[in-house]
Amino acid sequence: MADCTLCPRKCHANRLSEQCGFCGQTAQLMAARAALHYWEEPCICGDAGSGAVFFSGCNLQCVYCQNHNIALGKTGRKISLERLTEIFLELQEKGAVNINLVTGTHFLPQIARALLDAKHRGLRIPVVYNTSAYEEVSSLRLLEGLVDIYLPDLKYISPERSAAFSHAPNYFEKAAAAIMEMVRQAGSPVLDPDTGLMKKGVIVRHLLLPEGVGEAKRILRYLHETYGNDIYVSILNQYTPMPSAAGLSPLNRRVTGEEYDRVLAFAERIGIEQGYRQEGGAADESFIPEFDGEGL
Repeated sequence: MADCTLCPRKCHANRLSEQCGFCGQTAQLMAARAALHYWEEPCICGDAGSGAVFFSGCNLQCVYCQNHNIALGKTGRKISLERLTEIFLELQEKGAVNINLVTGTHFLPQIARALLDAKHRGLRIPVVYNTSAYEEVSSLRLLEGLVDIYLPDLKYISPERSAAFSHAPNYFEKAAAAIMEMVRQAGSPVLDPDTGLMKKGVIVRHLLLPEGVGEAKRILRYLHETYGNDIYVSILNQYTPMPSAAGLSPLNRRVTGEEYDRVLAFAERIGIEQGYRQEGGAADESFIPEFDGEGL
């Protein structure tokens, strides 16, 4: 972190000397919430809830970010590595079915150490790594043997869209390599036959954006042809226009039912069998939790 190259931004910030990287963070751990979370896929949250730790900052900075108030790194509390270890154990005591690490790319070395310490102190529930997938494979290898379930996005396949919406023209190249590494580490999905909860494996999410049907089809075809039933695919319709995207067409509107139905029909047509869809009014800010420092 004295010359940070943890993620594909490779911004070379000296985060050990209080310099912020592209992610908006120094080497000091910072998080915005640690609590039971019920709005993930059913095999991740179950009835008891996933023990989600939302880290402050983000290395992608999408212009339409749903969690923009923490992604910019301005919301959250500083915590020690020792406190992060305790948080993992406290969430387990509260009945969490897993530990869910949300947007922790820029804190990977600290997270790996905290997980190792927590496992030595009795952490026994699965660990989920919840990410935009804009990752370096070399950094992900810090998590080998520590993470059971990977929950990456695959946001874009075209460099034009990833450049326009996330300032990352190399997004697909990096995300595709990262997901391959995640599948190597986690292997094929394993679900508990009694509870339906995932014990290990990879779920790749795609958030459908307005006017994104063509992009979604390309992504789904890539995933199916590359991995078949070795992963789950989750197709999301919960895109919520945020104030930051108010003047950006087409991001200033929600996804239509017709757009989402076309993507689901395509997924069925090409043979995707292991996946999730959203029903009802999923595009609602109730899916965005309060980042009020709970559990920290």
